[in-house]
Amino acid sequence: MPAAPTTPTASALPAAAPDILLRGHDITRRWGGLVALDGVSLALERGTVHAVIGTNGAGKSTLINILSGEIPPSSGRVELLGQDVTGWTQPKRARLGLGRSYQRNTIYPTFTVFENCRLAAQAAAQKPWQWWRSAQHCEASMSAAQQAASRAGLDALLDRPAGLLSHGQKRQLEIAMCLATAPQVLLLDEPLAGMGAEETERMLALLAELKTGHAILLVEHDMDAVFRIAECITVMVNGTVIASDTPDGIRNSPQVRAAYLGDH
Repeated sequence: MPAAPTTPTASALPAAAPDILLRGHDITRRWGGLVALDGVSLALERGTVHAVIGTNGAGKSTLINILSGEIPPSSGRVELLGQDVTGWTQPKRARLGLGRSYQRNTIYPTFTVFENCRLAAQAAAQKPWQWWRSAQHCEASMSAAQQAASRAGLDALLDRPAGLLSHGQKRQLEIAMCLATAPQVLLLDEPLAGMGAEETERMLALLAELKTGHAILLVEHDMDAVFRIAECITVMVNGTVIASDTPDGIRNSPQVRAAYLGDH
């Protein structure tokens, strides 16, 4: 009599494949004779914060600009949600599910918090055939704006002009504007820059909440914050990746300590 089939134990089951939302393959960018990026590869997984660190001139901003579609790579490939988007424009990538913030505030200071979020939502879902209809009657963009502001912790400030917000609140608004476009991937360029301790804590709590359902790339100089929030850290020096590992792996890497963290 044949033996009854056995059920595999939990430890014997194969691990679920990671849900990679954005990949950069061997990205190189040259400016004349200057090589700003040299064969950089990375993958952003849903549900994680992936930090990119390095001194000024390491290539961090060039990398985020290429991933977002602001500038093209000299060679290499960018994949977003499984599609090759290397030749796509920034707006087209945004419509597929990519959101980004910048080092400098890119808000509309005379508009309210809600209006800033509504404009972002409208830009992501343009309806030129409805030119005759008032944007204030677009229920989809109004709802997206409300939800984005709420998720970014700005419920009580919807009617406040954006220019009157604190520095930290303006950074929250930039993330809310990203969320209004319904992204799956967030590219955040130094969102903690210039923040005090209390504002930093609020932003870290927001990022921890947002990583559920998103893949987040964080370019940041605040090392304490990076080691607290990131699941993976990529270290760049002179346009190349010298290490990509867990926070513990990066902290214990002699190469990283010598090149970036100051341990010689």
